[in-house]
Amino acid sequence: MPHQLSSLIRAALFVRDLEVSTAFYRALGFTSVFYEGELDAASANGVLCTPPESRVCCRILRPEGRPNFGMIGLFEISNPSPPALPAAEGPPRLGEVALVIYARPLAEVVAIAHRYGATWSPEPILFTMPHRQQREVCLRDPDGVLINLVERDPAEQDGAAPALG
Repeated sequence: MPHQLSSLIRAALFVRDLEVSTAFYRALGFTSVFYEGELDAASANGVLCTPPESRVCCRILRPEGRPNFGMIGLFEISNPSPPALPAAEGPPRLGEVALVIYARPLAEVVAIAHRYGATWSPEPILFTMPHRQQREVCLRDPDGVLINLVERDPAEQDGAAPALG
């Protein structure tokens, strides 16, 4: 039997400040808490290979009323904190991951993101594909995570794959 995979359950983001990141993602619409708390030390440290004395606090967020996939998991490691990657600025870098999120109205969501600590964001453009056009923009969250906002109704993510041609 071939292996089986689910849809992406969540993005796990390792953040400097759990409260700052929570405020940012809540402002974007991830308002419902799926789980929060300090993770079991042996399990968390075993999976993440952090020192045994490290603490891992997490908060997994999702939009209210949405299914339990496509969530944002925010993880803060302390005692000691791991070294931070160099600050990401500007356009994507090779090997970097971007969170792609439907947002409407785009200008309003971008303004909110900036109020809650987003950095770097060119003007939205009309992105053209063979099957549709949509306004899009990239920005970075308070920790430098790249986010691609797509101006589409968030309910569309439950629809079928787009027809090409």
